[in-house]
Formats: sequence, structure tokens, C-alpha cells
Amino acid sequence: MVRYESAVRKQVKKRTIPQDVIRTIHNALNALDQTRDLNLFDVKEMRGPYRRTYYRLRKGKYRAIFYFEDSGIAVVYVGKREEVYKLWE
Repeated sequence: MVRYESAVRKQVKKRTIPQDVIRTIHNALNALDQTRDLNLFDVKEMRGPYRRTYYRLRKGKYRAIFYFEDSGIAVVYVGKREEVYKLWE
């Protein structure tokens, strides 16, 4: 199951991210949740002093930051490349 944090749900509700991008990212995350195979898409582990192991999924100009839970995937942030990396430095 893919779970979105409240900030991501607000972005979707306000339509700050195009619907086709959200749909593409959601489909990719569903496939990752079912297979747990990070080689299916452009997914990389994020580096840094985080409490969890975060990953980023790249789809065009957009990135989704997520981590694996026991029950599925939790999506922390979705946004354009230049926005995402400024927040996660």
C-alpha cells in the first residue's frame, strides 16, 4: 500500500503537481510496493544523516521521496527536481 504524507496530499489537492505526473508516480510506487525491486525504475538511495533509509524516484523533472514501511511505502515529498534537493540538503 502506498501512503502519502499530509503535505503530499495537500499538493495533490491544490493541483500544484500535474495530474499525469501524480498518476505516473503512483503507478510506479505501486509496482515498487508489490515487487520491492528498485531496479524497475530510476530509484536511488538518498545519502545523509537520516533516521530512515530514504529513496528517490525520478520521473522526468519530478522526484518522489519515499521510504519503505512494513505495510508498504510512505511518500514524504513529491516535487520538481530543484525544489526537492533544496529541502533535503
